[in-house]
Amino acid sequence: MISAAKRLDDVTTYYFARKLAEIDSMNKDGGKQVLNLGIGSPDLMPPQIVIDTLCQALSLPDAHKYQSYKGIPNLRKAFSGWYKNHFDVEVNPETQILPLIGSKEGVMHASMSFINPGDQVLVPDPGYPSYSMCTRLAGGIPIPMSLEEKLGWKPDLSKLRERDLSKVKLMWINYPNMPTGAKADVRFFTELVAFAKEYNILICHDNPYTFILNDHPLSIFNVSGAEECAIELVSLSKCYNMAGWRVGAFIGSKPYIDTIMTFKSNMDSGMFKPVQEAAAVALSLGKEWIEDLNEKYLERKEAACEIMLELDLEFDTDGAGLFVWGKIKENNLDSETLTNQILYDSRVFITPGHIFGANGDKYLRISLCSSKDDIRLALQRIRQGLITDNVENSHLNTNI
Repeated sequence: MISAAKRLDDVTTYYFARKLAEIDSMNKDGGKQVLNLGIGSPDLMPPQIVIDTLCQALSLPDAHKYQSYKGIPNLRKAFSGWYKNHFDVEVNPETQILPLIGSKEGVMHASMSFINPGDQVLVPDPGYPSYSMCTRLAGGIPIPMSLEEKLGWKPDLSKLRERDLSKVKLMWINYPNMPTGAKADVRFFTELVAFAKEYNILICHDNPYTFILNDHPLSIFNVSGAEECAIELVSLSKCYNMAGWRVGAFIGSKPYIDTIMTFKSNMDSGMFKPVQEAAAVALSLGKEWIEDLNEKYLERKEAACEIMLELDLEFDTDGAGLFVWGKIKENNLDSETLTNQILYDSRVFITPGHIFGANGDKYLRISLCSSKDDIRLALQRIRQGLITDNVENSHLNTNI
């Protein structure tokens, strides 16, 4: 056997890939099917007009040809209009937008486009594991950046200034935050932009949850001067239920977009045109779509909060995004132990916070990407004592 590349030495298989394989095995053992409240994969349908557009575009004469590496003009114009309509930000569709085959692809593209071996990258803790993994694959060194609960799950910039930042090239941020649901404001983004300019750091703002249960959507480009030191990733996966379609985009100034384009053009041959045409229609939808979507997620969130209460966790009801984030009160209990206990005894999968970094070890994350009925069924299973008999002085509230 030929040995694996050394760049994979410090990279592990994605946690959810391993856990889903375990859940699949459990589902085949003849017991109750596991209720999955862990994955942030929207189960709701995309807008019908988007599906219809996709079907119609399949018959276009050039539908099945290779497409431009930078996306069709219609899609870039749609992203530009989307930014203007929702953020009041002007974005040039010719030079400042690069459509992507999903925003996760963008995390890798940014890492490979800007990081040299030995460069340091500030990654949020807790935060999306791909920020660290892609940094390592690019030869960089991920530096955990503690998000402070007392600061609304934001980094303490004054503490960062006390560190040696001379080798830091990139800084990943993500608001509304995954997994905590924390929201940013213009003041924080303003301070962040000033910090990035002071230390010559490129901010990569990952912004896929911007409209989900969030009354005040923001782009980092709402701050004057951000285009000099920031790029932003956006996605249709969460806000338009198009996760499997793989549509996202980088937004940024021309030099940054051109740099990423150089790498991307060697990685793919363009996005399927019917998907691009349909995505452009999705981006043209107004606030009514978002309002209707959030009504559904609010109902699910209320049900998920009941599970948090049953597990005696501390949580913020005002969080945005597709998840509810809860803190374990018991000092000697970690997130992996508790979530495995729930999985094996209740056949309910909840994500342990430790996979998002050391700061997440005392937290659990419940996804809102299951029906309200399934979330309530999960609550019923937990209440039925599937987690009680083997735990003395249980930290759980098992009163029905």
